[in-house]
Amino acid sequence: MNWITNYVRPTINSLFSRREVPENLWTKCTECGTMLFHRELSENLNVCTNCDHHMPISARERLASLFDGGVFTEIPVPEPIADPLHFRDQKKYPERMKAAQKATGEKEAMLVATGDVGRTPLVAVAQNFAFMGGSMSMYVGNAIIAGAETAVKRKLPLVLFSAAGGARMQEGILALMQMPRTTIAVEMLKEAGLPYIVVLTHPTTGGVTASYAMLGDVQLAEPNALIGFAGARVIEQTIREQLPEGFQRSEYLLDHGMLDRVTHRKNLRDELVSIIRMLTHQPPPVKGELPRPEPIAGNAGAKSG
Repeated sequence: MNWITNYVRPTINSLFSRREVPENLWTKCTECGTMLFHRELSENLNVCTNCDHHMPISARERLASLFDGGVFTEIPVPEPIADPLHFRDQKKYPERMKAAQKATGEKEAMLVATGDVGRTPLVAVAQNFAFMGGSMSMYVGNAIIAGAETAVKRKLPLVLFSAAGGARMQEGILALMQMPRTTIAVEMLKEAGLPYIVVLTHPTTGGVTASYAMLGDVQLAEPNALIGFAGARVIEQTIREQLPEGFQRSEYLLDHGMLDRVTHRKNLRDELVSIIRMLTHQPPPVKGELPRPEPIAGNAGAKSG
């Protein structure tokens, strides 16, 4: 051992060795391929700063960006039977649930919360596509019912963010039964005269589209979101015709009367506040703090009449 081995070689290696960079610092846009710094992307609500592509956002992040100051109160959801059909494909259903919970940090595919948005109280329900494709399960049905019951009890509007690939196959017919259950929950809101606003995000398909996702008093959608029941390839094979360009995308549905508006994610919060205050006969929202008016000189001690 000499000074070359002990000193020179480690020094050279340290100068030319590749630094380890954390993998989560950059995200590649799936639309334009731009590498986006994670902090910049997060501040832009997971919207690409180069091409404006709306990338996935978790239910918790969505609610944090929706409510004032990111403050909201979660509403408890009744727990369904864990594995009613004892379903197994390549893995057991409970194993898939544990994997999804570990990957997302959430209990299930839907989050229910209440709080103020632009000083307007409301109940919000957000679906998380990262959790088993946001699939509609018994828990998801319970979550929507819990949100509707809370809204009726507190006389608040309900806003729902949909993102799902359909019903959860591991629960079979029990998952499909959530379609009529959630439809009845929506009827509870309508009977109480409370607004029900749906924001369709990418993707919203299957039984979700055939039930609560298309029953809103107002139907909004994010740009270029895939919205439909059956897939485009299945439809083409069934009708034996080529579908038009942009079929089942939010802009196409807007042009054909299926949606009320396509709204950019950064403008969605203000849009919801304006719609809710209009539907609930409240004055228009006031942005910022208004200064207190100065007292008029000589009127401080004036008496009426």
